[in-house]
Amino acid sequence: MTAQRQERNGSRPRKGFRPGIALIDLLAGLVLVSLAAAGFSGSAARAATTERVVVNRFTGLAIEGYDPVAYFVDARPEIGLQDFEASQAGAVWRFRNEGNRASFVAHPEIYGPQFGGYDPVDLARGVTVAGNPRFFQIAGQRLYLFSREENRDSFAADAARVLREANARWPQLEQDLAQ
Repeated sequence: MTAQRQERNGSRPRKGFRPGIALIDLLAGLVLVSLAAAGFSGSAARAATTERVVVNRFTGLAIEGYDPVAYFVDARPEIGLQDFEASQAGAVWRFRNEGNRASFVAHPEIYGPQFGGYDPVDLARGVTVAGNPRFFQIAGQRLYLFSREENRDSFAADAARVLREANARWPQLEQDLAQ
């Protein structure tokens, strides 16, 4: 509406106090005070990017709740169930059934994603990027997750080189994640 039409219609916005904006400001302030009282600060976001195992910072689930054993048994990602959970390495892992859960608990080093779920191609470049549970490959009886489909394809083309470089960089990157 033009200013003239607003004046004619009596709907021209008034300068000064605006109740809608004041309400939004009040609510935003209350949310910030509540979060501060609960002990939240900017560290919540940082914690998610400094974990040795990739964990969803809101749910605490490793690999977004996918069953790590299913990659080996079913050769595809399968969502785990809340009824079959285990805690390992500061993360909650979900499984499709009790047998998968028992296998993981007995051998987490085999069934858990290598490099804590970080993309080995990115690790080889010297950066930590969380892998996506839908982009995976099993190589040498180990599970690897990739941030992008292109990284998975690059890994498949020369896994030995990528793993050599990722293994060389991982100890320092893992140490940096712990800080």
